[in-house]
Amino acid sequence: MLGRPAEGKAALDQRHARLHRRAEGRRRADRLLPRPNAPKARAMSKTPQAIRGTQDIFGADAEAFAFVVETFERVRKLYRFRRAEMPVFEKTEVFSRAIGETTDVVSKEMYSFDDRGGESLTLRPEFTAGIARAFLSNGWQQHAPVKLATHGPLFRYERPQKGRYRQFHQIDAEIIGAGEPQADVELLTMADHLLKELGIEGVTLHLNTLGDGDSREAWRAALVEYFLGVKDELSEDSQERLEKNPLRILDSKDRRDQRFVADAPKIDDFLTDEAKAFFDAVTSGLDAAGVKWTRAESLVRGLDYYRHTAFEFIPDEGSEAAGKLGSQSTILGGGRYDGLMESLGGAPTPAVGWAAGIERLAMLVGDKVEPKADVVMVVENDELTNRAIAAIGKIRAAGHSAELMASGSARKRFDKAVKAGAETIVAFDLRDGAENMRIKADDQTRVAIEKILG
Repeated sequence: MLGRPAEGKAALDQRHARLHRRAEGRRRADRLLPRPNAPKARAMSKTPQAIRGTQDIFGADAEAFAFVVETFERVRKLYRFRRAEMPVFEKTEVFSRAIGETTDVVSKEMYSFDDRGGESLTLRPEFTAGIARAFLSNGWQQHAPVKLATHGPLFRYERPQKGRYRQFHQIDAEIIGAGEPQADVELLTMADHLLKELGIEGVTLHLNTLGDGDSREAWRAALVEYFLGVKDELSEDSQERLEKNPLRILDSKDRRDQRFVADAPKIDDFLTDEAKAFFDAVTSGLDAAGVKWTRAESLVRGLDYYRHTAFEFIPDEGSEAAGKLGSQSTILGGGRYDGLMESLGGAPTPAVGWAAGIERLAMLVGDKVEPKADVVMVVENDELTNRAIAAIGKIRAAGHSAELMASGSARKRFDKAVKAGAETIVAFDLRDGAENMRIKADDQTRVAIEKILG
């Protein structure tokens, strides 16, 4: 048997390298091929679901949502409130200083995170603190008194329930730099007007005064003394509030607390003459404006920077609005916060504002059907599609909503438009090789369309 010719060292090295590459290729293929007994991979990954406490809004719900926002925009313009936009997130200290470290919002409900630079940021849980920060940092004092309005998403980590979400939306109105009671009247009259424009009935303004700084401090001291006498019989939450935020005991829903609230000291016994005159001016102004209100002595705001007026619009018992909202009774609420700017390092600045949940208002306005198009443009011969595109552009430019029907069976498009309930139809077709346009509409509309299309 003849032997193989001897290989040189270079040839041997090349041969070994080729064998090594082949072996490595086989190992890679083995890793890529499924093992005989290995479970088959899913053909498709599982579809992601919405995060708990969030919502996707569409159809009638989206129309109701849009109706609330559009009505708010229209009413705020009537009252000369200027539109403002602030970031969705702020430095965490904006909210911890403005809302208060001991509140549930700050201690339990805020979405806070450190950014890549290590700074603590928070998705806004409410509007007022961000507006106050913007007022101070942008020098909006030069416009004071300034009336501001905004709307958009807010975020709180709380238990989702009817009308309450972890991402929710509010409309908001503020008057900053006006310390007169007429500003409170203006703001409340606007709120009442808005609810009427939305068609929401069976709702009453609940109103209270927290007095000025001296009134509030005297009342607070009296409340602490009173509740200390029954501390062991209060709920655990109210025992904690007694040390940090005693006014909040007055709006406790716990039965253990409610039996003592009725006999607690009343703010009216501690009002200074100035504070009493302020509240009288607010209530007389509301009477003059025709705004229905009722006194609510247990309505409070726990943070020290709140002064004078506190209010909520609440459905009347047994009303349709009360039935729709269930336990979420407050529709719109707010108050005067004359001390807030100081908590953010600014000069003393009077301010008053309110906010309302868009989702709750949308629940009350009911289903809103998307309006039909003013004109439906039908292409009955595809050769005329571009002609119809040009024509529909003119219709829209004239301020009319229009929809183009140019898909599906050409012979069925006109009947489809009729069945959809279109009252005005413009159809394009070819007759004996010539373009033919016919209009289904009343005489007045027909003339208007012919004039637009030339």
